[in-house]
Amino acid sequence: MTQSPATNASSIPSTANIEESQKIAHVTAKDFSIYYSSKEVVKKINLDIWAKKVTAIIGPSGCGKSTFLRSINRMNDLIPGCTVTGDLSLNGTNVYGKRIDITALRKTAGIVFQKPNPFPKSIFDNIAYGPRLHGVTRRPELELVVEKSLRQAALWDEVKDRLPNNALSLSGGQQQRLCIARSLAIEPDILLMDEPTSALDPKATARIEDLISELRGKYTIIIVTHNMQQASRISDFTAFFYEGVLIEYDQTLPLFTNPSKKRTEDYITGRFG
Repeated sequence: MTQSPATNASSIPSTANIEESQKIAHVTAKDFSIYYSSKEVVKKINLDIWAKKVTAIIGPSGCGKSTFLRSINRMNDLIPGCTVTGDLSLNGTNVYGKRIDITALRKTAGIVFQKPNPFPKSIFDNIAYGPRLHGVTRRPELELVVEKSLRQAALWDEVKDRLPNNALSLSGGQQQRLCIARSLAIEPDILLMDEPTSALDPKATARIEDLISELRGKYTIIIVTHNMQQASRISDFTAFFYEGVLIEYDQTLPLFTNPSKKRTEDYITGRFG
């Protein structure tokens, strides 16, 4: 049955009290499919994504990995004709349930896109935007949130004396870390990253990868990447998508060194892709 758009008020439980030693599913997909009009682009996915771990989603262009990622905080709702079937839950709550509060959902699951997209505002106002939207208005509170978020994104020391400056004056790598800080400012449980380094140079890419490693254990991070070396370096688990189908999902090391599926082996060894 096709799920209908959300109306009103059910929020997502938090994972704030989950101990890292516990293996608890943060995101669970059960026979979950995504359609663009009548075309099934993500096909009956069954998948548990573990809390406070880094999970990479790999696969060739057009395999459905970004579409699946964006379904977690319902960014796909913005695409005309996009519908879903099956179940996708976050902390046990159906993301596509009729009473889901989408604003609360997107606070729980922040997203960073392929290209840096800072607002044409000051550095300070970029970070403060989300907290203000969620009711934080006092300047001292906002200052604390801005500093904390920029520190988490390893950007504070570079911009602390430039907070009134336009964010567009930053380098590409700095802009992407600013966007990560902007996502962290709303205190999400989960951070969705859609090829966050594909538009960056190697040095900036390394900074983002270091940042992901520093955030491991504090957030559930799901990263879509074409870069298999990147996936092998930074992720705890890897899911391989092909033509909308989840072919294989395992801890990253065994998946890359001893995949159980021939198609996975062919992809990671460069026979296609």
